[in-house]
Amino acid sequence: MTRPLSIRQLSAAYAAGALDPVGVTMSVLARARSGDPALFTSFCDDRALVEAHASALRWKAGMPLGPLDGVPTVWKDLYDIAGSVTTAASAWFADAPPATVDAEAVTALRRAGVVSIGKVNLSEFAFSGLGLNPHFGTPRLPGVRGPARAPGGSSSGTACAVAAGMVPFGMGTDTGGSLRIPAAFQGLVGYQPSVGRHDKRGVFPLSQTLDVPGPIGVEVMDCIFVDQAMRGATPREIEALPVERLQVVVPDNVVWEDCEPATQHALLHAIAALEDAGVAVQRCAVPELTQALQAQTEWGSLVGAEAYALHRERMQQDPGRFDPRVLTRLQRGQAMSAADLVLLQSRRAALQQALARSMGERLLLWPTVVHVAPELAPLQTDAAWFDQCNQRTLRNTMLANFLGLCGISLPAGNGRDGLPVALSLHALGHHDHVLLRAALTVAPLLNPRPAMDAVFD
Repeated sequence: MTRPLSIRQLSAAYAAGALDPVGVTMSVLARARSGDPALFTSFCDDRALVEAHASALRWKAGMPLGPLDGVPTVWKDLYDIAGSVTTAASAWFADAPPATVDAEAVTALRRAGVVSIGKVNLSEFAFSGLGLNPHFGTPRLPGVRGPARAPGGSSSGTACAVAAGMVPFGMGTDTGGSLRIPAAFQGLVGYQPSVGRHDKRGVFPLSQTLDVPGPIGVEVMDCIFVDQAMRGATPREIEALPVERLQVVVPDNVVWEDCEPATQHALLHAIAALEDAGVAVQRCAVPELTQALQAQTEWGSLVGAEAYALHRERMQQDPGRFDPRVLTRLQRGQAMSAADLVLLQSRRAALQQALARSMGERLLLWPTVVHVAPELAPLQTDAAWFDQCNQRTLRNTMLANFLGLCGISLPAGNGRDGLPVALSLHALGHHDHVLLRAALTVAPLLNPRPAMDAVFD
C-alpha cells in the first residue's frame, strides 16, 4: 500500500518547491470527498483553503512557521472546530449546534500552520477498541485484500485517513488504547501522551481522569513535531537515545496471553532484532500488570464508571438511541458501586507507586494488541464475539492508561494474513521526553522498511 509523505518529507517538498500547500490541500479535499463515505463526518473546505493559501505565502517568502506549516490533518470528531458540529459519532449529537470556538489543540496546531481538512469518524462516544459505528458507518481499513477488517478504535477515522495516504498525521484521543490500537492495526505510529501533557479543553470526554489528546502518524518524528506544537515549544528534530542507554523490560506475564501464533512470532523476531542491535532487554514478570488486571476484574472499569456518570441522563431518556455495544459497556459502569470505585482508585494509586519504584529508568515493551485486525462481519452480527474481541483488543493498552504510563505503538512486522502487528513502548508518566527519544531509536530496529512513496499530486 502506498503511504503518505511524512511531515519531514512534505516539509522538504514545500521548501524545494516540488509541492505547495494549496495544491496538496486541494488534492486531499478531493480524495476525502470521493473516498470512503464512512470516513469523514464533516469537512472544513473554506477554512482549509484559507489556511493553505496563508501557508503558501509564508513558504514563498522563505518564512514558514516550522515543519508543520501547510501540513494537512484530520480531527477525530470529538474536537471542537468553530463552525462545525461535534457529533462524537453519535446520533445524540448529529443535529447539535456548531461549535463557536476551536478546541485548544486545534488552536495550537493552527498557530503552527497546520491545515485542517475536516473531522473523521470514531466509535460512538469513543467507547470501543474496534472502531465499529452503526450511526455513521464503519471506516474501511485501507489497502486490505479479502474480507473487510475492523479499523481499530476508537480513533478509527484518524488512522484510516493516514493509512489511506490522505494526510501525514491525524489527531485522535486515547483513554484505554484509542490511538495505539488503530495505529497497530494499520501499521502506523500512535502516541499516547501522559495525562495533562496537552490541553484537552474543547475535546468531548469519555473519562475525565484518563483522556489524552494525541496524534497518529507515519513515523515517530511526526508525533514529536505535533507534541511540540501542542505544547507551544519550538519545533525541532530531537536526537534518538543512544542504544547503549536503552534498558527495556519485556513482561512475560499477562500481555502475551492469547497471542496469535503469527503475531507472537513476528513480535519476538522484532525484539530479537533489538537485542542484536545492542539494546539491553530483560524478560521478567511485572506483577503490577497482573494486579492491575485483577483490580479491574474485581471492581470494574474506571472508564466505565466515568462514562456512565457522563451519559446517565441520556441512558434514562432513550437507551435505544445508543449503539447497543456501547450501551452494554455503559451499563457495566452503571452496575459499579461507590465502594467499587473508591477501592479501584485506591488500588490504582498504590500500583502506580509500586511500578515507579520497580521500573526506575527502564522502559516497558509489550504487544500493542495480541492479534491482527479482526474480520468485520462477525463483529457486526455477533454481540458476544464483539464483546470478547473488544476486551481482548483493549487489554494490553488499557493497562498502560490504568497504571499512568505514557506510550507509543510502533510497527513491528506482519502477522496472520500479512496484516500489521505492533509493539508498544512505555515510560513512567511525565517521562514523555525519554519515551519519544527512545522510540526514535527503537522504531527502525523493529520494522526496517524502505523510504515511503509520495501520494500527493
